[in-house]
This record gives sequence, structure tokens and C-alpha cells, in this order.
Amino acid sequence: MASSGPYHREFFRRLGTIPLHGLGLSVDIHAPHITSLRRSLQERQVPPAYLEVFRTIPMALASTKKEVGDGLLTYHGEGLWLTQPEMADAMGFGQEIGAAAEQLKIVQSAWLNHECATKYLAGYHYGTYLPPLYTPLSAKVVAYNTRLIQHLLDQHCRLANGSTPLVLLEMPPLTYFVAGTMSIPGFFQLISEQASCGFVLDVGHLWTVFRYSGSHRAMSLTRFVEDFLNEFPMDRVVEIHVAGLAVHQSHRILDSQLKGSGGDDALPAWIDDHAAPIPTVLFEMLDQILCHPQLTSLKGLALEVDTKQAELIVDEFAQFSRRYGALFSRHDKTEQAVPDFELRAVSEEPMSTSDTQALRVAYNRYAQVLAGKTEPVGTEWSQDQASLQDLDFYRSVYLPYEILHWGGEVEDMFVESCRLLRARDVSLDGFVVFWFSEPRHVSGIYDFFLLKVERFVEFVHQVAPELRGIAEREAEELQCAYRFANEPGVLLYES
Repeated sequence: MASSGPYHREFFRRLGTIPLHGLGLSVDIHAPHITSLRRSLQERQVPPAYLEVFRTIPMALASTKKEVGDGLLTYHGEGLWLTQPEMADAMGFGQEIGAAAEQLKIVQSAWLNHECATKYLAGYHYGTYLPPLYTPLSAKVVAYNTRLIQHLLDQHCRLANGSTPLVLLEMPPLTYFVAGTMSIPGFFQLISEQASCGFVLDVGHLWTVFRYSGSHRAMSLTRFVEDFLNEFPMDRVVEIHVAGLAVHQSHRILDSQLKGSGGDDALPAWIDDHAAPIPTVLFEMLDQILCHPQLTSLKGLALEVDTKQAELIVDEFAQFSRRYGALFSRHDKTEQAVPDFELRAVSEEPMSTSDTQALRVAYNRYAQVLAGKTEPVGTEWSQDQASLQDLDFYRSVYLPYEILHWGGEVEDMFVESCRLLRARDVSLDGFVVFWFSEPRHVSGIYDFFLLKVERFVEFVHQVAPELRGIAEREAEELQCAYRFANEPGVLLYES
């Protein structure tokens, strides 16, 4: 579905500053180490045309920029919770947008790619992304926050060629469930009518929509992709990602039960997993996507491979290059000239207090459902009831695993504290309950590891106060070691 109107025209003015990027890799420059990975790709004679890098310490990004020289780098941001109505009011927003602007300038990225998702929801903290509520009001707030971020980048993030990075929203995956009152492609179409952003279409994420929205029970994958693309704003897609899918390790038994039941189908319970191999079905979907007549703004096509083994990355990118190497060959890859007019935000109107408050209430209800404090009732949960079983998987298995194991094993972090808790018959399951016992506001740059450290000390103080000194000592050691490898952000915008 083609867009129109002032935001659409503004998007194309901004798009005109972006050179064609071609085939790339979205990487964590630390895992595997970027220098050895680039060397392996060169040896196989499949150097990527660009690298998309994730947020990390500025020193590491500057080193990577120096290493690639004139090669193209783009930037995948983190911590700008643009789905949330309180985004700009959060104490850490100034630091987050400042850090993003600083790192965008270091790598000279043509765009800021950010998941249209959050790890901070109504005062509750998560290690992996949660999709937004797919409602018209939610889309309105996302568009408003996206316009604000773009405006701040226009003010504070001028690149060497005179342009500013374009905000791209990446359609997030579904991790077992979806909540909302409208279709996912319709949600992004609505955003495109209210903001000049572009979009990143992740093929693996699209598969999870097929799997966890109930669509797989009603139609074939080919028909689903066709219907989805016809409703999605394809003319705004600037980048496409392809990443691995896998059954989460906490869910392998549940996946086996699903397959054996003969009921809810033969499809595996795959979720987004960048370290996993890329299944063939995703390239079949990509072939279908690349043929869509409205896909007219594509600048980059990348494998998302952070944390994947280097040998597998090289093998997959070599196959990827053979399959899609000619895709951009007929296009000029030279950098585009910056238009001779000043890029500007379309005239802004403030969000109404009533809209902001209504969405806050809805997200609080959303968070309460995920924490198991209330049942999924109401219009946002009125879709096919069979999908509620997948929500239960998320709440009872995936979410506890995330708190105890993701981003740092609690038992490995607090070895002595956990040993003494076990001696007192205190289960770590209680830490999960404690984690969601009450909302806590973000006070700085979002870091799940440091949140886990701080929260575990609070938990020990509550359940075994005599061990608080031991937990605090272990926490201090963890914090010192962690902060030694990181640099503070830069305050750019005072909320």
C-alpha cells in the first residue's frame, strides 16, 4: 500500500541523501571479533558492502570505523523506548538520545535503526524486546516519538556529508504472543502516515508473526506473506534483515509436546535467534518480498549475525552473496548528493494528555498480564483464543528464564550468595516473583545486567538480610568489572 502526504514527501527527501548500501552484515563487533571476521570474509572473497553495528562503547566503534576506512557502517540503536507514552519524560532519555547521536556520528551512519519495541514497560524491566500494543492510539504515540527523535537528530547529529541519519523502525518479532486491536501491517501503515521514518523488514520476525498471530492456522505461508506485504508500507522499507530462528532452550520440551500433540500443528516453536542457522524458508520468503512492486526504497539487505559462530557467518554470507549478489548490481552505488534545502520536521502538534494517559493505562494493563497478575481479557486480547496458550509459555517459562539466565547467570554472578541461599532453602524462583513485585522507573541508560545486579541485592536483603553484606560485596565486584569495560553516555537532550 503506497503512502502519500507531507510525511511521505519528507521521507523521500531524506531518502535521497542515503547511498545504496547493498549486501551487508548486522554484527556485534565483539562477538565474534570484527577484525577476524572481516579477515575470514576477505579470504572467502565475499566482503560485505556494509556493516550494521550495535550500540557499544564509543572507543570500540571508533576503532571499527578506523579499520573499515571508507567502508559503509550503519547503526542499530538501543534504549529509545519509542513505543512508550512516557519516553521523552524518562530520566534516562537525554542520555540515551545523546549516546545514540554520538555513536551515529562516530560511524557516520546514514540511518538509526531501532526496534519498534521495548524492554521497559510501565515500570517493569525485561532483557529482550516486547512488541508494542497494536492499536491505533499506540501507532499515534510511536509516530509522535519517532518525530521527536528525528527532530533531535536533525538538531544534534549532522554527518560529514551534511545530512542527518534517517530514523528506521524495525518490525519486532513475536515471542509467543501478540496483543492489540489491529493488524500488524496496518499498524505500521498508520505510523507511515504520521511520521517521515523508514522501516526495516526482518524476514525472521515476519515468520514469527505468521506463527504466533494465528495466521498459520488460516492460510499458507505464501498467502500470508502476500497479504501482509500488500498492507505494509513497502515503499518505506529501506533495509531488510534476515536472521536465524530456533526453539529457545527453555522451550525444547514444550516444542516436543506441541509436535507430538497432533493439535497445534507441525510448525516448530521458533523464535528470533541471531546465533542460530538461518532456515531455508526465510530465503523463500525473501524471494517473495523482493518481487513486491512497492519495494522501491531498498538501500540495504543484511544478514543479522551477532553472537553467531564466525565459520557459520562466513558460510551463510557466501551463500547469501551468491543468491542475491546481482540484486543491486544494476544500481549506482555512489553516494547521493545532499539536497540544497534544509531538512526539517513537519509541523508538530503536541500529544494530548488524554491520549497519553489512555495509553499509559493500556500498557500498565499489558504489563500486569505479562507478569501473571491479571488475566488477558479485553479488546487487546480478543484475538484467536488458542494463541493464549503461547502467552502462557512466555509467562511461565520464557520470562523466568530471562530473569535468571539471560544476560548473566544469576548463580554465576552471585556464587557465594546463591550457595548460602540454597543452604537456607531459599529458591531463586522467588527472585522472579520479586522482580515483578512492583514497578520501578528507569533512572539512566538502560542496562539489564546492572539492573539484575542491583535488584538481586535487594532480593537478598528481603529474604535473608543477614546475607546482605555478602551480596553487596559480590555486586560491587561485578559492577567494577563491568564498568571498567564501558564508557558513560553523553547528555544531549534534557527532558
